[in-house]
Amino acid sequence: MRRREKIEEDTHRDRWLVSFADFMTLMFALFVVLFASAYHDKKAIQRVSAAVKNGFQDMGLSSASNGPLEGPPTNLLKDGAALSSTESDPNKPAPVPGDARIDLNELHKKLDLVLGKEIERQEVGLRMTPEGFVISLHELGFFDSGEAKLMPGAADKIKRIAAVLTQYGLDMRVEGHSDNVPIHNAIFASNWDLSTARAMAVATMLINESGIDPKRISIAGYAQYHPVASNDTPEGRRANRRVDIVVVSAYKNPVSNTP
Repeated sequence: MRRREKIEEDTHRDRWLVSFADFMTLMFALFVVLFASAYHDKKAIQRVSAAVKNGFQDMGLSSASNGPLEGPPTNLLKDGAALSSTESDPNKPAPVPGDARIDLNELHKKLDLVLGKEIERQEVGLRMTPEGFVISLHELGFFDSGEAKLMPGAADKIKRIAAVLTQYGLDMRVEGHSDNVPIHNAIFASNWDLSTARAMAVATMLINESGIDPKRISIAGYAQYHPVASNDTPEGRRANRRVDIVVVSAYKNPVSNTP
C-alpha cells in the first residue's frame, strides 16, 4: 500500500509538465504570429506558417495550438502603416489583359482612327450588341460576290484592325453571314458553306498574319439566319453579307453604334 501511494504521489507531482508544455506551445505560436504581422514578404510568411503547422501536426498537438497559423495576417505593415486586404498588393501578379475589363470608348476611338476611310465607304461598321462589341467587315470591301477569297487590299485592313485588338488581348468570335439568296456552285453548296469559309479566311489572317493568339478565337458560320437588315431590298442584302469580329471579353462603358 505504501509503495502504491508513492507511485500515485509521483504521478500527481509531474502533471504540471503537461500544462507547461501546452503553455509553451501557445507562446511559440503567438510569437510566430507577431513575427509574421511585422514581416513584409507575404510568400515567406506563408512558408513559415505552413512549416509550423506541419510541425504541430507531426507532433500530434491539438488544433487549438496551430489554428491561428492557417494563413498570413489580414493586415501587413507597409512603411509603418497598416496595409488592409482591400489595398493593392505589390507582390500580386498583374491581371491577364483578356481577363480585365476593357474601355470600349477607347477601343472605338482607336478603330475609328485606323479605319476612318473604310467606315466612310461603309466597308466596315462598328456597333454594340448584347453579345459584345462588333466589327463588321462588309462584303463590299473584303470579298467578291460568292467567293471566300479575300480581295486585294483586304488583308491590310484586317491587319490594321488586328494591330488595335492585340493591344487588349481580347477573346473574340469571327462570324460569317450571308443574305438569303441561295448559292450553289462548284465550291459552295449553300450559304452555310460560304459564310463559314469567309469566317475562316478572316480568322486565318488574324492568326497567321497578325499575331492573334488562336486560343482567343472561335469561328462560326450563320448563313442567312442572323440578318442585321431586311433581305427584301438590295441595300439590306448587301448589309447582311458580312464577317463580324465580335469582342466577347468583359467590357465597361457603353459606346455609340457606327453603321
